[in-house]
Amino acid sequence: MKRIFLPLIALSLMTISFASCREENQTKAEELIEEMEADGAEIEKKVDGDETKIKMESEEKEVKIKSEDGETKIKVDDK
Repeated sequence: MKRIFLPLIALSLMTISFASCREENQTKAEELIEEMEADGAEIEKKVDGDETKIKMESEEKEVKIKSEDGETKIKVDDK
């Protein structure tokens, strides 16, 4: 029983440690979108060819994100 129990515990501890150390690669724009969604903001998204505009507005702030040709511009205004 000990022969099975100890390796299972070691395996589970290693799995948990690797999963918790995993980096999440999110851009600043993605983080802002998630934050504004959590705040219950109104979100408008416009796509025109290779240009994407996202406008988000909540009671506390207004965020505009413009992506064009791989370049992203972010504008944050506090109300």
